[in-house]
Amino acid sequence: MFNIATVDYRAPDAAQQFVTSLRETGFAVLRNHSIDTALIQDLYKVWSGFFAWDGKHEYTFDPEIQDGYFPFKSENAKDSAVKDLKEFYHVYPGRRLPPQVKDATDRMYADLSAMGLTLLNWIQDNVPEDLRNSFKQPLPNMMDGSTSTLFRVLHYPPIGEGYEPGAVRAAAHEDINLITLLVTGSEPGLQAQDTAGNWHDVPCDAGMIAVNAGDMLKLASGGYFPATTHRVVNPPPEHNVSRYSMPLFLHPRPDAPLSDELTAGQYLDQRLREIGLKK
Repeated sequence: MFNIATVDYRAPDAAQQFVTSLRETGFAVLRNHSIDTALIQDLYKVWSGFFAWDGKHEYTFDPEIQDGYFPFKSENAKDSAVKDLKEFYHVYPGRRLPPQVKDATDRMYADLSAMGLTLLNWIQDNVPEDLRNSFKQPLPNMMDGSTSTLFRVLHYPPIGEGYEPGAVRAAAHEDINLITLLVTGSEPGLQAQDTAGNWHDVPCDAGMIAVNAGDMLKLASGGYFPATTHRVVNPPPEHNVSRYSMPLFLHPRPDAPLSDELTAGQYLDQRLREIGLKK
């Protein structure tokens, strides 16, 4: 049975519940966590203003450093020829940000990054000893000095006419990084796939944070943690409104070893080319 656990972040056994759910489904959902819900609402407000602003194109991304604004239909899922129906902004520490979003965004980046490090410690401390010893580096140590963690703010506009067949807000994919922390989207739509190919809605009540394992954690753990396929489906016609979401992708230092063959930097470069964000 595909059962994504909803974990009370402050419960005495939260770490064990979290790691068990991540192992069984690739996902876990956190409630009663430390992220300020008022800050979440503030971020959705200021970023919705950014995406509605003509000046957003002044921040168009640099393909070499991958920061800034990515216009509508910039990205496709791996192995998909159809572009996703979304626009987004890449936030990295110390990089350019529009002044109207900077303060709230910097706070959220710091708070989610700190939570992400806590979750990596939970994973490190609650896996079997032989797996723990097999990591090329302890998971939290892979983050030492990293400036690669990405906060991505996404806008999925209302679905219009004339899109190519099969175009969706976010086609089925797995994340690249170690773990992703996803602040509850402004609207439903996130789904995860089980091993039988069935799709399940990921809980998205206000104030929850969904966490999923990425391909880097799958590789580093020798497949112990699955990088579960997920997607964002198009809204029903009777509720065709914008959707916003804000995931933080926890990325190790580029030189952190994931396996005998690949570092985090090598793996990331390979995947960015596969999804069309790098030539």
